Amino acid sequence: METGGRSEMEITPSEFLHRHIQLLKTNRELLVTHIRNTQCLVDNLLQNDYFSAEDAEIVGACPTQPDKVRKVLDLVQSKGEEVSEFFLYVLQKLADAYVDLRPWLSEIGFSPSELIRSKAVVNTDPVSQYIQQLRHQLGRNSKFIQCYSQKEEVLLEDMYMDTIVELVGFGNESLGSLDSPACLLDHNTGVLNEQGETIFVFGDAGVGKSMLLQRLQSLWATGHLDAKLKFFFHFRCRMFSCFKDSDVLSLQDLLFKHYCYPEQDPEEVFAFLLRFPHAALFTFDGLDELHSDFDLSRAPDTSSPWEPAHPLVLLANLLSGVLLKGATKLLTARTGVEIPRQLLRKKVLLRGFSPSHLRAYTRRMFPDRAVQRSLLEQLEANPQLCSLCTVPLFCWIVFRCFQHFHGAFDGSARLPGCTVTLTDIFLLVTEVHLNRTQPSSLVQQNTRSQAETFRTGQGTLHWLGWVAHWGMERNLFVFSQEEVQASEMQEGDLQLGLLRAVPELGVEGDPLSYEFFHITVQAFFAAFFLVVDEKVGTRELLRFFQEWAPPGEAAVVSCPRRFFPFQCLGDGGLAGEDPFKNKDHFQFTNLFLCGLLSKAKQRLLQHLVPAATLRRKRRALWAHLSASLRSYLKNLPRVQSGGFSQVQAMPTFIWMLRCIYETQSEEVGRLAARGICANYLKLTYCNACSADCSALAFVLHHFRQRLALDLDNNNLNDYGVRELRPCFSRLTVIRLSVNHITDSGVKVLYEELTKYKILTYLGLYNNQITDVGAGYIARILDECKGLTHLKLGKNEITSEGGKCLALAVKNSKSISEIGMWGNHIGDEGAKAFAEALTNHPSLTNLSLAFNGISTEGGKSLARALQQNASLRIFWLTKNELDDEVAESLAEMLQVNQTLKHLWLIQNQITAKGIARLAEALQKNTGIMEICLNGNLIKPEEAQAFEGEKRLVCF
Repeated sequence: METGGRSEMEITPSEFLHRHIQLLKTNRELLVTHIRNTQCLVDNLLQNDYFSAEDAEIVGACPTQPDKVRKVLDLVQSKGEEVSEFFLYVLQKLADAYVDLRPWLSEIGFSPSELIRSKAVVNTDPVSQYIQQLRHQLGRNSKFIQCYSQKEEVLLEDMYMDTIVELVGFGNESLGSLDSPACLLDHNTGVLNEQGETIFVFGDAGVGKSMLLQRLQSLWATGHLDAKLKFFFHFRCRMFSCFKDSDVLSLQDLLFKHYCYPEQDPEEVFAFLLRFPHAALFTFDGLDELHSDFDLSRAPDTSSPWEPAHPLVLLANLLSGVLLKGATKLLTARTGVEIPRQLLRKKVLLRGFSPSHLRAYTRRMFPDRAVQRSLLEQLEANPQLCSLCTVPLFCWIVFRCFQHFHGAFDGSARLPGCTVTLTDIFLLVTEVHLNRTQPSSLVQQNTRSQAETFRTGQGTLHWLGWVAHWGMERNLFVFSQEEVQASEMQEGDLQLGLLRAVPELGVEGDPLSYEFFHITVQAFFAAFFLVVDEKVGTRELLRFFQEWAPPGEAAVVSCPRRFFPFQCLGDGGLAGEDPFKNKDHFQFTNLFLCGLLSKAKQRLLQHLVPAATLRRKRRALWAHLSASLRSYLKNLPRVQSGGFSQVQAMPTFIWMLRCIYETQSEEVGRLAARGICANYLKLTYCNACSADCSALAFVLHHFRQRLALDLDNNNLNDYGVRELRPCFSRLTVIRLSVNHITDSGVKVLYEELTKYKILTYLGLYNNQITDVGAGYIARILDECKGLTHLKLGKNEITSEGGKCLALAVKNSKSISEIGMWGNHIGDEGAKAFAEALTNHPSLTNLSLAFNGISTEGGKSLARALQQNASLRIFWLTKNELDDEVAESLAEMLQVNQTLKHLWLIQNQITAKGIARLAEALQKNTGIMEICLNGNLIKPEEAQAFEGEKRLVCF
C-alpha cells in the first residue's frame, strides 16, 4: 500500500504527461480513506461533461462509501489526464468538504492549469450547504432591528453603535478595553482560565448585550468574522424555560430541530461538527432570564452527544465543554449574575455609551444638524436625561420620546423642563404606544392629554399589568398563549407591541409564546398593576421590597416555583451575601412603584384609581423606604477610622437611593437622610452610574453633618460629577478614582469645591485627566486650605500639568500626601516638584513613580531633599534613574535624617550606584529602607550588600 505522495517536482520526464493520473494511482488508498463525500465530486464531473449520467448511476450503485470512491477513481483515471487534474482541482477548491486532504494537497504542491481553473465548481457538500444555510438564516435574522413598538424595523447597519466594552478579571477589575465586537473572540486577549470554555458578557439591563450578539451574527453571516468559525448557533436562554420537565433531546436535535435543520444529510453535518468543534460559535443570550432554579455548577454531566437529556443539561454541558469541547461559547447576563469560575474563559463588561458614542448615536437618529444641536444642548442641561442616555436602551427610549415631542409640538423639539425620572420616560413610552391605536394625524397633533390617553386605554393597561405582575411573582418572562388568554387580553392589545410574540420558542408545533419587549417594561407594568388595582393591600404592595431586609430578618415570601432538576442558586450561599443579587426585575418594579406613587403622578392616575387608595399606598411606601434605609445601614459592619464612622454599602443601597429619588419627594429625601447613621459612605464597586449620583445627591443634600464619600471603581463619568453638585457643600472627602472622569468633570469639581473650601481628601486616580484638568486641581489646592491628600495617579498629566500642580503644592501649608504615579511629567515636572519639596512644611508622602523621570530630574529631586525635613515616604519606582542619581541621593542621605522610606524599584541603577547608597547609610540613622528591586544588579553583586539590611535588592 502506498502511503505517501510525491511532489510534482519529483515526477520523471516520462511520467510528466500523465502526472495527475499517476498521483491518483500512487495515493489511491489515501483518497479512499479520506474522501467521505462522493456526491459532490460526481455533481461537478457531471456539470462539466466529464461524467455521463450512466457513469453517475454506476457510482451510485456501489454498496459502500469506499467502493464509491474506488469506482470514481477508476472512471476518472480512465478518462484521461484532464479529468484527473479536474478531480484534484475539485478536492482543492472545496477545502471544507475534503478537509482531511488539505495537508496532502499542500504536500504535493498541486497547482491547476489555466484550462482547469476556468471550469466551474459547484459545492453540493452537505456541510458546506449547511454553512451557507446558516449564513442565510443569520443574515436575514440580523439584518433588521425590530423597534420596541414592533411596528417598525430599521437596518442594523444604520442603527448599531459600539459601546464601551471592557475586559475584566475574576473580581471585575479592569483589564483594558476592546476596540470592536470581533475582538471578543480573540483567543489571546483577556484570558482568565485557559481551561475555561465560556466568554461571559455582562452588563446592566438595556446596555446592549443582545444588540452586540446581533452584530456578531451579522458579521459572521457576511464573512467578516474569524474565517475559522464555520458554524454559528444562537440561542436565547429563556427558550430553555419553555421545555417541560419531561422533555429530553439529543444535542443533534437541539441544534437542528430547534435552530436550523440541514437540507441535506444531517448525520454527516453533525459528524463534521463533532470532529471539528473549534469551528463552531455558540451564543446564549440572557442567562438571567432563565428560571432562577438553574445552577450551572450542579447540572449532571452528559458527555454523549447522542444521549437524550433535558435541554438545560445540554446547555450546562455545552458551557462547561463536556459537550463540543473547543467550541467558542459566548454567554450574556445582567450585572449581578455570576457563573462558576471553572467555566470562565474571559469576562467582558459592557458599560454603555461614552460621550462620543452618545454624540455619534445622536447623529444616527437625527440626521438634521439643527435637531442634533437642540437635543444635545437639552441633554447637557438635563443631567438626569443625559445619564439615562449612557444606557443604550434608555437612550433609544429618550430619543424616541424626543421624536414624539418634536412631531407633536409643531417641530419645536422641546423636552420637559422639569426633572424627568425613569418613570416619566416609561409613561411616555406607554402613551406613545397607546396613541398608535389612533389615526396618525391625532398622534402628530397630540390632541389627547396623557391623562385622557391612559383613561381611554385603562382596560389594556390593566391586562398588561396583570400579566406582568403574575409573571413577576413567578419569575416568569415568557408566557404561553393560554396564560395570555387567561388575562382576557384582546388581540388589539397585543398589536401595541408592548407584549410581543416569540414564534421560535417552545417545542416544535407548540402555540406561540409571548414576552414583554424588555424586562424593564414588564417591571413597569407590574408596578402599574400594584398601584391601580384596588385589591392590592400594603403587604402585597411591598412584597418585592422584602429583598431589602438584612440577611436573616427578611420574611420568607413564598413564590410558586416551576420544577427543574437543579437546586436554587441561592442554596448554600455565603452568609451575608447581597440578597438583591440577580433580581433586577424586582428592583425595577420597586423603582417604578416609587415613581408611580409620587405626588406628581396623582393627577395622571386619579382617573384610574381612587385618590384615597393612592394616598394610603403612598404613605405605606414612604414609611417603608425611610425605615428600610435606616435598618440597612444600621446592620452594616462599621469601622472607626480617621475620625469617621465608615460603612461599606452594597448595590442594594444604590437601589434604595434610586427608589427614593424616583419619588421626587423632598420629605422622603429628608427622612432618608436622617437614617444615615455614618459619616463615611463607602460605595466602591457598586456598579453605580451617573444617574445614581443624582439619586445620591437627592438624599445627601439633606444630610446636616459633614460627610466622606467614596465612589471609587464605578461608572460615573463627568455627568455623574455634575449630578453630585447639590451635596458638595457637605463633602470633606471625595474619592472618584476609576470613573472615566475627564477635564470637564474636574472643572465642575473646581467650581463647586472652591465655593465651600471644606475639602480634605480628593481621589481621582485612573481617570482621563490631562494638563487642563491638572490646572483646575491646582486651583482647588490653592483655594482649599485644608486639603491634605491628593491622588492623581494614572492619568494623562504631562510636564506642563506637573509644573502647575507642583507650584500649588509649594504654596500649600496643609498638603501631606500626593500621588502622581503613572503620569508623564518627565524631568521638567520633576524639577518643579523638587522646587516644591524645598523646605516644604507639611508634605510627608510623595509618589512620582512611573513618570519618565531620568538623570536631570532625579538629581534635582535629590538636591531638594537636602533641604526638606517633612517627607517620610518617597516613591520613584519605574523611572529611568541611573548611577548619577544614586550618587546625588547618597549625598542627600548624609544630610537628610527624616526620610524613612525610599523606593527606587525598577530603575537603571547598577552595583556602583548601590555601593554609594550603602556608604551613605553608614552616616544615616533615620531611613528605614531603600527598595532597589529590579535594577541592573546581578545576584552575586548583591551579596556585597547583605550586611546592610536597609538595602532591599531582591
